Amino acid sequence: MVGNQFRLGKQFFLRYNDHSKNFFTKLINRLDLRKTMKAQKLTKETISALGVTPRAFPEFAVGDSIALSQWITEGDKKRLQVFEGDVIAFSNNGASTTFILRKIGANGVAVERIFPYYSPVIDSIKVLKKGDVRRAKLFYVRDRVGKKARIKELVLTKEERALQAEKQSEK
Repeated sequence: MVGNQFRLGKQFFLRYNDHSKNFFTKLINRLDLRKTMKAQKLTKETISALGVTPRAFPEFAVGDSIALSQWITEGDKKRLQVFEGDVIAFSNNGASTTFILRKIGANGVAVERIFPYYSPVIDSIKVLKKGDVRRAKLFYVRDRVGKKARIKELVLTKEERALQAEKQSEK
């Protein structure tokens, strides 16, 4: 036995009485938080909806090429900078919803950025082209180089374009 520890296999475990005070204070704080949430009548759905404000972005999905305008602060000045790339992943987590944009930068070096969907830094999003993909996450694109790294564009017929225009006009 070494100090307040005893050994089981390769793992060391602390004795229960060393951290019991800290454990119980955390447990009590957690229970108090649950009581206040119940008192305010907050459910899981209302908690997950906190911080979610409707954004006027066009609908985009994984595989689409988009141009994202974001606010950049340099000293006292604020300016818009455009980040143009392909959406390779989208993660829906309520107010923590994020998406990953990948673009090929200078000298063929790929740049990926994770953007929070509900961030006030994002000014606008413009969909440049729709991608024809069959997966929810396009992480395999990271291993590809050159023309193989491109995402096939979704080509629509005149009738399909007319239907999309009707749907957007209804909204």
